[in-house]
Amino acid sequence: MTYTAWIILTGVLVGVTCGMTGALLILRRMAMIADAISHTVLLGIVGAFFVTQSLNGIPMLIGAAIVGMLTAFFVQLLDSSGVQSGAAIGVVFTSLFALGVVLLSFIGDSVHLDVQHALMGEIAFVPWDTLILGGKEAGPVAVWMLSGVFLLNLAIILIFYKEFKISTFDPQMAISIGVPVVFIHYLLMSMVSFSTVASFDSVGAILVVAMLIVPGATAYLLTDRFGLMIILSAVIGAVSALLGYGFAVVMDVSIAGSMATATGFLFGLAFFFSPSHGLIAKWVRRKNMQKNLNDEARVS
Repeated sequence: MTYTAWIILTGVLVGVTCGMTGALLILRRMAMIADAISHTVLLGIVGAFFVTQSLNGIPMLIGAAIVGMLTAFFVQLLDSSGVQSGAAIGVVFTSLFALGVVLLSFIGDSVHLDVQHALMGEIAFVPWDTLILGGKEAGPVAVWMLSGVFLLNLAIILIFYKEFKISTFDPQMAISIGVPVVFIHYLLMSMVSFSTVASFDSVGAILVVAMLIVPGATAYLLTDRFGLMIILSAVIGAVSALLGYGFAVVMDVSIAGSMATATGFLFGLAFFFSPSHGLIAKWVRRKNMQKNLNDEARVS
């Protein structure tokens, strides 16, 4: 594959992987937990480096998963103790991310990881970091990691589809029929953590947040069906990556930033033009309702 094709494939994999996971967060009204986890996984990555002295994929995934679940646990603990949900997320997010930044300062220049790299990433460098198998280049490491996490998340969603659906819309009923709601919750947090750290190195936390939240929010405006929303969210994430790359090439600007901007552009289109929940559709319905009321008033 060409240099350009690897960049596009990486962006599409980020969009699809984060998109379908983010749809579940949107439905559960947990969008901002994605922002928290996408930053606090820095602590997991740094912790994994201190333990293994390596930035290889598996230790990072394990470290991110642990910190991601800790983030969700601490937020839930504070929330259940009477702290407002937004404040609980803010406290945990800033504390764990700041701790990761402090620990990162001890690493120094020994590895290619710093706060700027963590927040912004650089997808243009992805094709240069290749996986060597049998003495031959097998493609970028980021593509392999994202592909693995995508397949893992897809398998989890397919296996626990009914459990995700019922615990999302009616958690009390889910508990009453024996669905392990707590397990499903932390399973989702692990999926978010895996998706974040797989995308972290190549695109940075900002694009990860955009792909976790905006495609799901866009799909929410376009459909009321659970399964279709997950599919649409993944498709919107992929389309955002393609549009963003095209814009970045034409305007010679940041690729990751353009992809994040494209998610906002697609959300804006859905916000105004969605057939069921769009602003224009709602305005037309109100006008028709007012017209019908006026007609009934004249008849009476």
